[in-house]
Amino acid sequence: MTPEELSTAISACLRDAVAAGQISVDVPESVRVERPKSRDHGDWATNIALQLGKKASMNPRDFAKVLATRLADADGVAKVEIAGPGFLNITLEAGAAGELAKTIVEAGAAYGTNEALVGHEINMEFVSANPTGPLHIGHTRWAALGDSIARVLKASGATVTSEYYINDAGNQMNIFALSVYNRLHGLPVPEGGYPGGYIKELADAVADAHPDIRNLTQQAALPIVRHAAYVAQMADIKETLNDFGVEFDVFFSEQELHAGGAVEDAVARLREQGHIDDTDGAVWLRTTDFGDDKDRVLIRANGEPTYFAADAAYYLSKKDRGFTEKIYLLGADHHGYVNRLKAIAAAAGDDPKVNIEVLIGQLISVNGARLSKRAGNIIELRDLINWLGADALRYSLGRYPADSPMTIDPEQLKKNTNDNPVFYVQYAHARSRAASRNAVEKGVERTDFDATLLVHETENDLLAALGQFPSVVAQAATHREPHRVARHIELLAGAYHSWYAACRVTPVGDGTVEPIHRTRLWLNDATTQVLANGLDLLGVSAPEKM
Repeated sequence: MTPEELSTAISACLRDAVAAGQISVDVPESVRVERPKSRDHGDWATNIALQLGKKASMNPRDFAKVLATRLADADGVAKVEIAGPGFLNITLEAGAAGELAKTIVEAGAAYGTNEALVGHEINMEFVSANPTGPLHIGHTRWAALGDSIARVLKASGATVTSEYYINDAGNQMNIFALSVYNRLHGLPVPEGGYPGGYIKELADAVADAHPDIRNLTQQAALPIVRHAAYVAQMADIKETLNDFGVEFDVFFSEQELHAGGAVEDAVARLREQGHIDDTDGAVWLRTTDFGDDKDRVLIRANGEPTYFAADAAYYLSKKDRGFTEKIYLLGADHHGYVNRLKAIAAAAGDDPKVNIEVLIGQLISVNGARLSKRAGNIIELRDLINWLGADALRYSLGRYPADSPMTIDPEQLKKNTNDNPVFYVQYAHARSRAASRNAVEKGVERTDFDATLLVHETENDLLAALGQFPSVVAQAATHREPHRVARHIELLAGAYHSWYAACRVTPVGDGTVEPIHRTRLWLNDATTQVLANGLDLLGVSAPEKM
């Protein structure tokens, strides 16, 4: 019996008690069950009687008695005890608890998926680095977290589109093009230009694609240089993201937004909503109506749209594409964007509390990291991957909440010891795979399965950790906190290591293979599966050997 199945059983008992007239209360969609701090208090516990007792105009203990009587007769439940002011401590039958191992193996990669967010249509934008240079340490955290958040959202039933907004419009692209053009002709970096060594690489790429580029006038050459350098730089960004295990469903071009008339259309639509003012020749959106600290200019007096106008058009594009929820993942220096983005949503007729969510991440630092030789003044993501490895980097970034500043210790990440969290979890997976291979060699196969044999204390702890995984994934998705998955699989790895030391999957020496060995192989392989599923949600590999 999984925690979800127990939760369903409790809900059914509540509904039956309501139907029988024993209690009068609205039954919640789900009932939360948790592991008690002490195993002496049973396998699972719930405080549902405390939550609903007063609503039912009953003493919580009396409410608990009604529920306990019914729950004690449920399949798989061995005992229900009332503790304190109304807690229910639940002990499962040995077979019901152990059956989980077989359930997990048969579910495979689907174990842990849940329906917490079924029906949610989510657009999640993250990274969105300017295409004027390589990805750097400032993008690293959101690349890891954004991808992991998308994964747990999908695992929880949401329909998710991961989107990268390419800021390929505006003067920054003109300066970028001029920087590459000057490098082509051996000229100094233009004022405010890009001096990195990667500009030379881009200049070489432009020359390879357009051998006659140096023979053109600057006016004729710049559009060609701009496009070719942009294409080459975006290819570099996509390659780096791929090496980091991050894939996007959509790369959305700001330039196409402008070219397609979306900005003008956005201004017209917001005007229809009644939130536009025309003052001093400029077009303003009254964002102060929705909590912003000042109104924002959409169209300058000279007729040029602002970046904010593109933000508005982009939001409306997401809305038009059917995304009821839009998640923005922004860096620590973007706090000022929160209110203005929510104001856009409100001005567009959406509910800022429902239709838009802005997550702000804190800065990270990496001890001993060196500035990029290519870019000169930044720490490149590509260099971090080559130095620390994508797995170590992604796991270390994934195990902390986004809003907590963090410093990565490379020396720890390179250690093959239990002090290194990613090694600890990956080693548990590799160890479980080795145990499975060894078992097969000794003639132990996953044939018969007797759940009642899994009664060792370490088996109870391991089964409990395995059983909690789906609810952990659901919580990670609901709260946008994939670090919950990381922390849980570390707990699971610890439970597995303890079980491995105490319980044998194979007989001693040439001993006879018994049902306990075959049953434990199921439990071993169930652990393998959950560790692999958890690592995959973090974008980290599950090695067969280490």
